[in-house]
Amino acid sequence: MNAITRAKTRRAAAALAVLVGAQLAAGTAAQAAPAPAPATAAVDGGAVRTAPVKITEGQVGEAAPGGTLLYPSVTSCLTVTVRLRDGGLVGAHASLFQVPGEFRSDRILSALKQRTGGRAVRAVEVRGAVGAWDPSYFTKAIESYGDGEAVPFPEAPDPGGIAAAVAAGLGQPRAVVTVQDVPDGDQTVS
Repeated sequence: MNAITRAKTRRAAAALAVLVGAQLAAGTAAQAAPAPAPATAAVDGGAVRTAPVKITEGQVGEAAPGGTLLYPSVTSCLTVTVRLRDGGLVGAHASLFQVPGEFRSDRILSALKQRTGGRAVRAVEVRGAVGAWDPSYFTKAIESYGDGEAVPFPEAPDPGGIAAAVAAGLGQPRAVVTVQDVPDGDQTVS
């Protein structure tokens, strides 16, 4: 080790010692002060709100009890939100056409069911472009049809068929599933 390298090493060690000493001193003061709110939270009248969990096309996500799900840009899509008995939300953003790297429409309900696990379900809400969806898209995605195969096209909205398909895919009673046609845009579920 030459003289220049030794000098740099001594300076770095001295700077590190000063930094550690400052952190120790600050740690004592920090213990007396309350911890800051997480970066994803905001205080509203004394209540802490966390940022919504964003679920884009082909994704499944979850919000803790009291949380919110945000489904952005729901145009030809359907959103499926499972309301758990403990107040949590588990959701899926089902897309007519697969987004690369995300779940296809015929895989999304099984992913949502897996994420929900064995937890008790209070309700299942389906919202979005009901008229654009044939219930069979939950069992065979549009991309699954080969050349010459006819892709089913909905001639009229079928909320009952969609509800039955979602109930079957999630292993839930049909009675807990509701379906609502919602105009294009972002959906927020709390």
